[in-house]
Amino acid sequence: MTRSSTPYDAVVLGGGAAGLFYAGQAGALGLSVLVLDHSQKPAEKIRISGGGRCNFTNLGTRASNFLSGNPHFAKSALARYTPTDFLALMERHGLSWHEKTLGQLFCDQKSGAIITLLLDEMRNVGAVLKLGVEITQVVKTDDLFELTTSDGPVRARRLVVATGGLSIPKIGATGFAYDLARQFGHEIITPEPALVPLTFEGEAKAEFASLAGVSTPVIASAGDGRFEEGMLFTHRGLSGPAILQVSSYWRPGEAVEIDLFAGGQGAEHLKALKKDMPMKSLGKALETILPKRLVEHLDQSGQLPDWPRLADVSHADLEALSDALSHWRLKPAGTEGYRTAEVTLGGIDTAGLSSKTMESQKCPGLYFIGECVDVTGWLGGYNFQWAWASAYAAAQASFESQF
Repeated sequence: MTRSSTPYDAVVLGGGAAGLFYAGQAGALGLSVLVLDHSQKPAEKIRISGGGRCNFTNLGTRASNFLSGNPHFAKSALARYTPTDFLALMERHGLSWHEKTLGQLFCDQKSGAIITLLLDEMRNVGAVLKLGVEITQVVKTDDLFELTTSDGPVRARRLVVATGGLSIPKIGATGFAYDLARQFGHEIITPEPALVPLTFEGEAKAEFASLAGVSTPVIASAGDGRFEEGMLFTHRGLSGPAILQVSSYWRPGEAVEIDLFAGGQGAEHLKALKKDMPMKSLGKALETILPKRLVEHLDQSGQLPDWPRLADVSHADLEALSDALSHWRLKPAGTEGYRTAEVTLGGIDTAGLSSKTMESQKCPGLYFIGECVDVTGWLGGYNFQWAWASAYAAAQASFESQF
């Protein structure tokens, strides 16, 4: 390998949210930074996020909004770079935002404005971005990382890995970070698709396909996850925020439980329907609080009693029906996989990383940030906030390690 000239203080692998943000932060501290990415465009996940508006953070961010083998790992980084800090950065660049629900903040401008912000931050401090560059070899000498790339050899005092996980391969996602981590002795928590629609097979798939496009507020539960948001029927199964959330907690072979009354005291709803429309059938009455096509499906599949008049139904029967519709158990066949998964669950085991600096405990000068780490956020801007916070922690540590 032919040696390059003066080594960079840091080379970042990955031109996504975490990698670009690290470059701007580290460059502002006086470090020379080079960012390399194999894609032809930077930060594609930012571009497609939030329906093109980028849900860039969440006001309620805390460590309990993340899944990890070590539930405490994210606390340090999240405490030192908060949503308020990123909002201050947005203000400096003249960007505005709005809150939709549950603390989710979206950019008023298009998501490309966030990408421009990150690129401008880099340029302002002299950090360099090179796209379309493949990495073929990484070697650590006594005090330098030496990289063989399609753009020639590169040397750096620090190597920051921000290449993400396996989700959405069509925009360039690969397992590069995991392979590199293994090279340096790190363990990998088995990656899985997360924040992803659930799929069904056979009769259930056909039934749900007939409901495609129907949405309704629910409480969806799986494992330790319980979320009150919208559910959407698709041609393959179930989606919508509530389902994407519980997909991170669901495991193959298990059921997902749906509360169709969304925690709204189903028995009381049904009793009120009986009082207000006693001559109505159960189905007609339910159509006032649930989507008509969903009620028809429940009726045709034998999940609703044949009650011609609510006036003739006892309160005990209404309570039994409420219990059934509040604990509607469905067993998915799987998920739509990495093709549509918003993030990757699992990744580089945090046991081998410093929670304060994101530096490898096995190889000094090696850092892992963003999605490639075993820290996976809920839907709603949490994963971007992890990108900002983990990158900030690594940038501060990179600067401090010089002294």
